[in-house]
Amino acid sequence: MVELLTRAGSLPFSVALALMLMFALLQIVGLGDFLGGDTHLDVHADVHAGVHGTLHGHGGVDAGLLSVLGLGRVPFLMWLMLLLTVFGLIGISAQELLLSLTGSTWNAWLVAPAVALVSLPITGALSRGLGRIIPQDETSAIDVSALVGREAEILVGTALAGSPARGRVFDHYGQAHNVMVEPDLHDQRFVQGEKVLLVRREGDLFKAIARGDHYLPRLD
Repeated sequence: MVELLTRAGSLPFSVALALMLMFALLQIVGLGDFLGGDTHLDVHADVHAGVHGTLHGHGGVDAGLLSVLGLGRVPFLMWLMLLLTVFGLIGISAQELLLSLTGSTWNAWLVAPAVALVSLPITGALSRGLGRIIPQDETSAIDVSALVGREAEILVGTALAGSPARGRVFDHYGQAHNVMVEPDLHDQRFVQGEKVLLVRREGDLFKAIARGDHYLPRLD
């Protein structure tokens, strides 16, 4: 095992595993928070920003890329440790495979970029899986005002001005919230299953505007 880790072709991958172990040790001794262990990245950009980003041609791409990478699904330090572990293990395995096929390992700086490209989506998949099962204490303490700007779906009834209906909205941690929604414009109405944009809050009531696509024909 020592020989496997100390080969010249395994250098960047061995360093990655060593860094992962160092971060794990720091977590154990309680220094992980100092290094940003509890940092979460908000990859679910609010709807209002997302609309403007789409109009400028980059918002949806950025959010999609962050989602694929798994950023924001787990604390950043955990994500980094996952990335280092996946990168290190895949890199060493790749060099061992090349050694058995060609009789020698390849230059590490040629192999490392390819391994990095493979490691990123794998890390994203692992992060999304862990994000579903690890406790998310922050979600129970979210300020409901943060839901303004997000998309909600009408669950029950028809929302009219002065007559709200129950809707469901997801916060940036993926936790669902049931809220009362009514149109911000007096001449609008929202029916069950319609998705709307929350634009402001009045006490426990959220005002919303139509997305504009609910009544468009769909090609299923």
